Amino acid sequence: MHTSPLALRSKTSRQAPQSRLSRAFGRRFVVSLFAAAALPLVLGTAHAAGSDAAKLGKDLTPVGAERAGNKEGTIPAWSPERQDLPGFVAGKTLRQSVWKHKDDQALYSINASNVDKYADKLSPGQVALIKNTPDFKMEVFPTRRTCDVPKFVVDNTAKNVSAAKIGEDGWSLKEAFVPGVPFPMPTQGIEAIWNMKMRYRGAGAVGVGTTYLSPRRGSSEWILPKAEQTNFIPWGAPGSRKLSEIGSANFSTYFTFLYPVALAGQSVIVTDYLDQSGSDAYYYFPGQRRVRRMPAYAYDAQQIGFENQYAVDDTAVFTGAPDRFDWKIVGKREMIVPYNAFGALDFQSEWSTIVKPNGLVANHRHYELHRVWVLEATIKAGMRHTSPKRVYYLDEDSWNAVFAEDYDTQGKLWKVREGYLVPIYETGSCDVEAFAQYNFTEGRFLFDFSPIGTGRDAIWYVQPTGPAMKSSFYTSDNLRALSTR
Repeated sequence: MHTSPLALRSKTSRQAPQSRLSRAFGRRFVVSLFAAAALPLVLGTAHAAGSDAAKLGKDLTPVGAERAGNKEGTIPAWSPERQDLPGFVAGKTLRQSVWKHKDDQALYSINASNVDKYADKLSPGQVALIKNTPDFKMEVFPTRRTCDVPKFVVDNTAKNVSAAKIGEDGWSLKEAFVPGVPFPMPTQGIEAIWNMKMRYRGAGAVGVGTTYLSPRRGSSEWILPKAEQTNFIPWGAPGSRKLSEIGSANFSTYFTFLYPVALAGQSVIVTDYLDQSGSDAYYYFPGQRRVRRMPAYAYDAQQIGFENQYAVDDTAVFTGAPDRFDWKIVGKREMIVPYNAFGALDFQSEWSTIVKPNGLVANHRHYELHRVWVLEATIKAGMRHTSPKRVYYLDEDSWNAVFAEDYDTQGKLWKVREGYLVPIYETGSCDVEAFAQYNFTEGRFLFDFSPIGTGRDAIWYVQPTGPAMKSSFYTSDNLRALSTR
């Protein structure tokens, strides 16, 4: 979870001027869910076979996706295979340089001139993004079903068919064998979103990155804070354990600013839970030499310093407790989504050549046709959220969220997010960390959790490694000790 406390406004000759997108977004953009594009939905085999556990690992993949390809042959059958060629060194090697399909060429491009031709394979938010962005282009590549999981995840997922349980409150995750997909054949929306939140990502990750927020209208000043982050997943180590035997923490994050000097040393610890509303968040202010608890730092609370462009639960497409929404499985469909999107993690390139006011340049975005679960979140009666309706698109092979749409209180589309899914060689699974958000109403582009321009990649760990991968690290007392050394 990103937890930036302040904004950095950077004036530099390398900044790109405001694009046509920013000017176009300056006109209030509105579109309803059903007016933007047709949304053909088909209930997939996994959903239809919700009670048939024998299909898991046969007709279905070990995590519940349809093993077969589509009838047109544009989506191949799923088959587990090692994705990286020899020579990968975590943190130092560009992941794309050792990907076995790195020489794939784009099959076709989608832009404003031909988007209607492909609308049946796009979401309303994608159609809106393309139509209202004259220079936005999607390069579509051959579909590579690159996502797999280790055997212990396969075994735990099979156990979860009968063992995983939602709590009596109707939203918390009460029990599951971990690491594993809790509900590989979901019949409720809340089960599907827990599959996303509990996707296997190893025991943790460490990385350095910059958050990029494009200039507001009439300005050329970017917001560009740089920070180091450690994520810890207490249930993520290899093996088989019940959640009830581990505790209620889902993940914890330690975040500390490196740049600029005015922010250096400001730090935060956040813990997300399986059965608790909101999160625990503690922040250290160097000027005060104090740690403060931030009890409201969750849901649609705005991350400090980003000019109300970055809500806490926007992070990585969706982060946080799901309790404020009713979750509904709309169905499954074929959709062109960010996939094998290594260009969003190009840590060797200069950021200003990739990150523009209208998004990442086209050759650093990679799209493929995949099947996704369509999940609708509607605010519960008596609850509040700036986006009372949201739609999420979850990759069937990995349960990662690869796209999302936010609708405002008038039912108009105002934000979309895309998650740049990549296979993680360290863990043998796939993950979404880097993501982008487009705010149509205010014409702002946000890009976060990418190592672009840092000179080193993030590293995922299978085993808990070092003091930052212990639950005892993520306390207010330890934050105080770390910050006052």
